Amino acid sequence: MVTDRRELVRRSLDGYVSGPDAPTLATARALAKVDDAVAVVLVEGISDQIAVETAAVGRGRDLAAERIVVVPIGGAHAIGRFLTRSGPLGARVRLAGLCDLREEDLFRRGIAARVGATPTRAEMERLGFHVCVDDLEDELIRAVGAAEVEALFDSQGDLGSFRSLQSQPAWRGRRPEAQMRRFLGSGSRRKLRYARLLVEAAVGRDALPRPLDALLTAV
Repeated sequence: MVTDRRELVRRSLDGYVSGPDAPTLATARALAKVDDAVAVVLVEGISDQIAVETAAVGRGRDLAAERIVVVPIGGAHAIGRFLTRSGPLGARVRLAGLCDLREEDLFRRGIAARVGATPTRAEMERLGFHVCVDDLEDELIRAVGAAEVEALFDSQGDLGSFRSLQSQPAWRGRRPEAQMRRFLGSGSRRKLRYARLLVEAAVGRDALPRPLDALLTAV
């Protein structure tokens, strides 16, 4: 079972970097493609990059062929720097982005510095920037449904670990969706792996979360 689980992890993360240097390497790899891009999607981290790219494949799109680059910026605090690097919004390439609800103000301030006014949520969306409520994992769990997420844990050999979390005093009796969100966030590799798996499940149900769907429409 351990060998099988390791193989599942390897397959789900194929093509993506992992480890302590992963954020820096992933950003550098994406930035190397930006000069030839017609659109750049700014996301907080690698799991968001995996989710966007997986969603695009599920919709029959080839982002590389379309010269659309998804850049994990290493956290929402870096949004201003990356927007500055890209120049005025829409001047050279189409810009879009995705962030969690708790990081919305950071993205809003970064955009405001470029357009000269603080945008509302609706104005951010018109510019191609979309907000996940409460975060991307929460959006995906709701889209897929708790029962199917649990079945996915089982298929990946993770159900026992999830049951252990459920039995912990701090999490016992909590809503399954909250427990699942905590479980997904309890390990960096787990978060990356399930970004792909949950998006694939959502696409299979034709239930891609609105922020992801709208983001792909924007680019």
